[in-house]
Amino acid sequence: MTENEFVRKVRDRGGRAFLVGGWVRDQFRGEAPHDKDYMISGMAESDFAAQFPEARKVGRSFPVYLVYIDGKEREVAFARREYKAGSGYRGFVVESDPSVTVEEDLFRRDTTMNSLAIELPFGRCLDYYGGRKDIRARRIRAVSAHFCEDPVRALRAARQAAAFQFSITEETIAFMRSCRDELAQEPQERLLGELKRALQTEKPSVFFEMLRRADLLSVTFPEIAALIGRTQPAAFHPEGDAYCHTMMVVDQVAKDTPSVLARFCGLVHDLGKGTTPRDMEPHHYGHEQRGVDVLQKWNRRMTLPRNWMQGGVFLIRQHMRAPRLTKAGKIVRLLLDAERSVLSLSEFCAVIRADHHSLPIYLERAEEIVERMHTVNGRDCPREIRGHEVGKWLLDRQICVYRDFLAREVSGRNIDKSSESSYN
Repeated sequence: MTENEFVRKVRDRGGRAFLVGGWVRDQFRGEAPHDKDYMISGMAESDFAAQFPEARKVGRSFPVYLVYIDGKEREVAFARREYKAGSGYRGFVVESDPSVTVEEDLFRRDTTMNSLAIELPFGRCLDYYGGRKDIRARRIRAVSAHFCEDPVRALRAARQAAAFQFSITEETIAFMRSCRDELAQEPQERLLGELKRALQTEKPSVFFEMLRRADLLSVTFPEIAALIGRTQPAAFHPEGDAYCHTMMVVDQVAKDTPSVLARFCGLVHDLGKGTTPRDMEPHHYGHEQRGVDVLQKWNRRMTLPRNWMQGGVFLIRQHMRAPRLTKAGKIVRLLLDAERSVLSLSEFCAVIRADHHSLPIYLERAEEIVERMHTVNGRDCPREIRGHEVGKWLLDRQICVYRDFLAREVSGRNIDKSSESSYN
């Protein structure tokens, strides 16, 4: 069924059909829109079921159907009104019947840029609340005080600020701040969902900074909030406190890799600094182990993805020692451990580089070195060596491979310097 056929069937039963949501918003942002979502008004659910017997109902509290339109399964929702009758996102009374107007439906939405609709088949834009003006001004503005009724809208606004590089109006920041008490009671999986999306943005730090401005960081991600005001040696960290440093690192990792896992590891690498004894500052001795403890506590509260936990623990433990290793045996063991971790070598190096602004040669060339080390395997071991001695023999050979690489690298650099000197 084509979109035109869908619209015709809706209108044949006295209804109206609209495009709504992110597709419309992104059209006006000048970005390539993705999945289309439809909203219909003025039509009874029984009439819809008669017109679209193949549609699959998925909405529980109000009618939402999945319908194949233009070869893809699209979401079709009925216009609805909402009334807050309890706490959290489940505390709503929803009305959905033919009397609900499109204007009422758009009024219940969170921000003006998400309250736009395009009526089909005419292509006429309905913009009751100034969404297009706000998009042009690159700002996020709540449609009304109803914004506060679902507290996770505060996180969504912060995440969209990071995704679109939009500002948030002061009035909307105030609405976000008023969500504080309810946010503290929200299911942690909803907060985790917004964190995942925020880490996919071009500049994740904006998400955390908007929550900080709205006084929400300490009730949503207290482990990150604990870094605020934690002083560091200025000679190594001119950017400021441990929070500023963490924001700088996560943004740099986001520039270097699309990996959400790596970005999360950048976010948590210095968590232990939030629990440093005050009399120890600006130094943070032992913050690696404290960081693991903080991450484990975070996981008990929110149940983080398993690979986030595994990668985060590994990165926290290694982020200080990795750039400082000089002994070949320890370097080889770290490279092999990093390769076996849930992080790829490039992801591991992206976080270390962002944290320390550079990499030692063995990390710059980590993939090449590990590939060379794997040219040696246990099958090459002399027959008289058996049992656990095989592992020792293999590690010795891999260390030799690394030392050979390092010798050639140093030799090559000396030759280059010599040639440069001769030229001069």
